[in-house]
Amino acid sequence: MLSPEMLSYIYASLMALSILVYAILDGYDLGVGILLPIKHDEHANTMIASIGPFWDANETWLVLAVGLALIAFPAAHSIILQALYLPVTIMLIGLILRGVAFDFRAKAKTKRKQLWDTIFKAGSIISAFMQGFMLGLYVMSFEITVVSFTFAMLSGAGVVAAYTLIGSAWLILKTEGELQLKAIQWCKTAGRITFLGVIAVSIINPLINNDVYTRWFESNLFTLLLCVPLLCLSLFFIQDKTLKRLVLTPTKRAWQPFIISACIFGLCFFGLTYSFYPFVVPGQLTIFEAVAAPESLNFLLYGVAIVVPTIITYTIFSYRVFWGKVQPLSYY
Repeated sequence: MLSPEMLSYIYASLMALSILVYAILDGYDLGVGILLPIKHDEHANTMIASIGPFWDANETWLVLAVGLALIAFPAAHSIILQALYLPVTIMLIGLILRGVAFDFRAKAKTKRKQLWDTIFKAGSIISAFMQGFMLGLYVMSFEITVVSFTFAMLSGAGVVAAYTLIGSAWLILKTEGELQLKAIQWCKTAGRITFLGVIAVSIINPLINNDVYTRWFESNLFTLLLCVPLLCLSLFFIQDKTLKRLVLTPTKRAWQPFIISACIFGLCFFGLTYSFYPFVVPGQLTIFEAVAAPESLNFLLYGVAIVVPTIITYTIFSYRVFWGKVQPLSYY
């Protein structure tokens, strides 16, 4: 039987992995939804087709993260859900709108397809913004103040920009011709906005949170930790240069913007995790205080050992099957 401390590490690591993979995978399909053109049916069809085989499965990682939080850290789950009840509800409404619009646009008459495209786009924006808004409130320890809500709004806008970045990078990878060139321009713009957002959050967060400031700037590992934001910001410049080259040769190395975007997501997630570890609820509960009874977690570990590898295998398999440039959209 594993000790409570070891179980805390295992379940916290799995939950962190689920959140990161969700942010990257569902992030790009939310980004595609945010970019969806309302009055260009051909491009809209191609963009929908690029995420069609994946978007439902991508959301599995969100379900896994929430499920792990519930079974492994029930006390933290209760605090977080209570604090974020309203934004979670709005986010779910956005995800529902996306799901309904995705299916209904396939059956709608041509004159009504724009309506469902608009709903799909709106659902994507709502979901992305609410995820960023909740992240901002989490970072602010769920304080109900003007500063907290301002930071949460900034965080919401930042996540919309970040999802747009990785969504456009996905389109560069999956599409060709005019749409691919448009995606390159979208990626440039979103990258520059995201760059400013990352700088803003990186400056503001330590200023309003003394614990974060101490962890980053008064650590013996400061020189080593400095490599993380420097590498992250360098990747934005590398991506910008990569996109300029792709304008001239769009068929070569179209995968690079997506990989660079995913690395940016990973580095930002590391920075966030490091800032608050070992707290699962900032300033209130650590993973060691919030962990559930070791007897139940040891038993559930058998199920986790089956479920998590199955999800990973299925995800890899689905991307392997549908790899390559997107084919024309067909519902028949």
